[in-house]
Amino acid sequence: MIRRRVVLGLGLGTLLAIGAASTALDIKARNDTALVEHTMEVLEKSSELRVLLRQSEAASRGFALSGADRFIAEFQETSGLIPAAWADLRGLVRDNSSQSERLRAIYGIVQRRIQLAGELIRRHAANDRDGLQALAASAAGPAAMTTINQALDAFTDDERRLLADRATISRRTGSWLLAVDLAGVGLLLLMSAYLVRRARLSDRALRSSLTLSRETATSLEAQAVQQRSDLAAAYDELRRFSAILTNTFNSMAEGVLVVDPEGTIMLSNQAMGRFLGTNVGKTFAEMLAANQFYESDAVTRIVDEELPIARALRGLSFDRREVVVKPTDGRPQFRLMVSGRPLRNSAGAISGAALVYHDVTDVHETERLLQQAQKLDAIGKLTGGVAHDFNNMLTIITGSIEVLIDAVRDRPAAAEFAALIGRATDRCTELIRHLLAFARKQPLRPRDIDVNATVEDIAKLLRPTLGEQVEIRTVLADEDLIAHVDSAQLANALVNMAINARDAMPDGGRLLLETAKTTLDAADAAANPGVVPGSYVMVAVSDTGSGMPAEVKDRAFEPFFTTKDAGKGSGLGLSMVYGFVRQSGGHVRLQSEQNRGTTIRLYLPAAQAAQQTEPEHEQALPHGRETILVVEDDPLVRDFVLAQLQGLGYTTLVASQASEALAIAAQNQPFDLLFTDVIMPGGISGRQLAETIMTTRPALPVLYTSGYTGDEMVENQQLVPDALLLTKPYRRAELAQMVRRALDGKPAGASRGSPSPPRPA
Repeated sequence: MIRRRVVLGLGLGTLLAIGAASTALDIKARNDTALVEHTMEVLEKSSELRVLLRQSEAASRGFALSGADRFIAEFQETSGLIPAAWADLRGLVRDNSSQSERLRAIYGIVQRRIQLAGELIRRHAANDRDGLQALAASAAGPAAMTTINQALDAFTDDERRLLADRATISRRTGSWLLAVDLAGVGLLLLMSAYLVRRARLSDRALRSSLTLSRETATSLEAQAVQQRSDLAAAYDELRRFSAILTNTFNSMAEGVLVVDPEGTIMLSNQAMGRFLGTNVGKTFAEMLAANQFYESDAVTRIVDEELPIARALRGLSFDRREVVVKPTDGRPQFRLMVSGRPLRNSAGAISGAALVYHDVTDVHETERLLQQAQKLDAIGKLTGGVAHDFNNMLTIITGSIEVLIDAVRDRPAAAEFAALIGRATDRCTELIRHLLAFARKQPLRPRDIDVNATVEDIAKLLRPTLGEQVEIRTVLADEDLIAHVDSAQLANALVNMAINARDAMPDGGRLLLETAKTTLDAADAAANPGVVPGSYVMVAVSDTGSGMPAEVKDRAFEPFFTTKDAGKGSGLGLSMVYGFVRQSGGHVRLQSEQNRGTTIRLYLPAAQAAQQTEPEHEQALPHGRETILVVEDDPLVRDFVLAQLQGLGYTTLVASQASEALAIAAQNQPFDLLFTDVIMPGGISGRQLAETIMTTRPALPVLYTSGYTGDEMVENQQLVPDALLLTKPYRRAELAQMVRRALDGKPAGASRGSPSPPRPA
C-alpha cells in the first residue's frame, strides 16, 4: 500500500510538472497564433483599402470615358467606404509605431486622390474642357496614386516579413508542445499499467464485499425513492402556495414595503413601485433622492428622522399617518396613508420594519372638490338672499330716480345730480346682476345656439380688444355644436375669461379658444358634485400666462376674490361665469399651473330638441284705466308700485299680505288684475293666493314679481311654467309693459323676467 502511494505521488508530481509546462506552451502557442491571425487581418484590410482606392479611381475614369451615371454612384459608394476602411487599418496597427506613422503620412494624399477623382467627375459633368486639360496636365492624380501604392507596398512588405517571423515562432512552439504532450502520455501509460496490476489484486477483495453492499443499497434505494416522492409532493404544494401569495401580494392596491435595519428594501410589491419608484435592493438614501415627502398640507417638508420608515426602524408603531409624496422624476404626486410596525428577532432587537401604504389621492381630491362645491353653494345662497333684498331697495330707487329726473328737468344742476344717481343705480343693478349670476338666480333666456358661430364672433371682437401682443387662435369642432343656453350670457362669459387671460399675459402670449362635443359619464358625475351624466358642448379658453398657485385656484370662482391691484378688478368675472354655467345645467373645470398658463373648460348642455322663443319688441309706454290689486309686503316697494301704476292711469287696491288680499276678494270688490309678490310672510305664497282667488274668478289675469328668477321659482314649485313674472329691480317702462301684457291676455314669452320655457328632458 505504501509503495503504491509513493508511485502515485511521484507520478502525479511528474504529471503536474508536465501539465504546467504544457499549459505554458499552449498559452504561448495561442498567443503566437493570435499574432499570426492579426497580421493576416492587417494584410487583408490593406488589400481591401487598395481595392477601394482602385475602384474609386476606376469609377471616376469610367465616367470620364462614358459619361454614364452609374459610375458616379459607384464612385460615391466606394469613396464613402474608404474612411471607415482606413480607420479599421489604423486601429489594427496602432501598437506598431512605424506602420502607424507610414499610414498617417499618406492619409492626406489619399484624401487628395479622392478629391481629384471627384473633381474629374464634376468637370466632366459640367463639360469643363479647359479644367479637364488643366487637371490632366497637372498629373496630380497619377502621382498621388503612385505615392499611395508605394507606401502600401512598403506597408505590405513589412507585414509579410512580420507574418513569416511569427509563423516560424508559432511552429517552434507547437513542436515543443507536442514533445511535452508525448512525454506526458508515456508517463500516463506507465502509471496506468502499474495501477491496473494493483487493481487486479484488490479486485478480489472488493468482490467479496460487493454482495453485501448490494443488499444494503437495495434497502437504501427503496427508502430514497419514498423520500424523493414525499419531497416532490411537498415542493409542489409549496410552489403552489408561493405562486398564490406572490400573485396576491403583487395585485394588492396597497403598497407593502419591508426593509432591513439599515433601510435597504428587502420586499416590495408593484403598488409600492408605482408610489415611490422602489424595488428590492434600493436603499433608504436612494428613496429619499427619488422622492420628497410632505405633511398632509403638501407644504411642510418632513425631516428624514420623522419619515415613516425612520420612525418604524426606531421601534415606533403608527397607523394611518398621512403623507404627500412628490417624486423628483416627473411622476405624479401621491397622497398616502401609511401604517408601520417594527420587526424584531427572537432576542427582541429590531431586525427591520414593515409598512403599508394606502393611496387616498383620488379620495382627497374628491373631498376637496366637494368641499369647494359646498362652499360655493353656501356663498351662492347667501349672495342670492342679499341680492333679493337689495333688489327690493333698488326697485324703489330706480323708479324714484325716473320721477326725480322728470321733476327737475328745468333745473340743470339738479338734473345732472339726478342723472349721476341714476348711473350709480345702474352700476348697483349691474353688480346685483353679477351676484345673481353667481348665485344662479339671474334671468336667463336659453335657446338653441350654434356655439361655433358664437365663439367665432367673440374671437373677432376680442382681437382689437386684447391688443396685438395677444395672439388669438380658434380650434373649432368640425361638426355642428348646438347648445341650449343664453347666447348673450355665453358671449359675456367668454369675454370675461379672455380679459382675465390678457391680464395674466402682460408681456403678450397666446389665447386659444376651442370647442368640442363630449360626454360626461357616471365617473365624471361621481368625481364632480352637481354634474349630470349626458351630452355636452365643451368650450375651452386657454392662455400661456402666469397661471395660478393652488391657493388662488381653489378660490378663483368666489365672488369679490381677486389678485389684481385695487381698482383693477371686481372679482366677479369668474364667479359670474361659474354661476351662469351651473344655472344653465352645465359644469366648469379649471386647470392652471404657475408659469405655464390656465385653461377653463365650460361644459354646456347639448340641445335635445328644437326650442321656440318669442322675440321681444320694444313697445311704447302703455297706459290703462283698469283696476289692479297690488299685494306687496315691503312698504317702500308697495308705495313705489302704487305711485307708478296710478301715474299710468290705473286704479289700485292694496294689500300688505295674502290674508288682506283674500279679504278684499271676499268682499267682491271688482279688480281686473292681481299683481302679487311670490314670496310673502304669513304662510301663503303668491301662487297659493292666486289659485285661491281664481276659484271664484277663473278668468282673472295674474302678474307675479320677485327678486328671484322664473327658473328658480319654477324649480322650487313657487310658480307654474307659463306664469308671467316681473323680476326686481325693474323700471317704470318694464312695469307698464308687463301690466299691459297681463291685462291684454298675452301669453308668457321670452320677455324680461318671464320664466323661460322648460327645457325638454
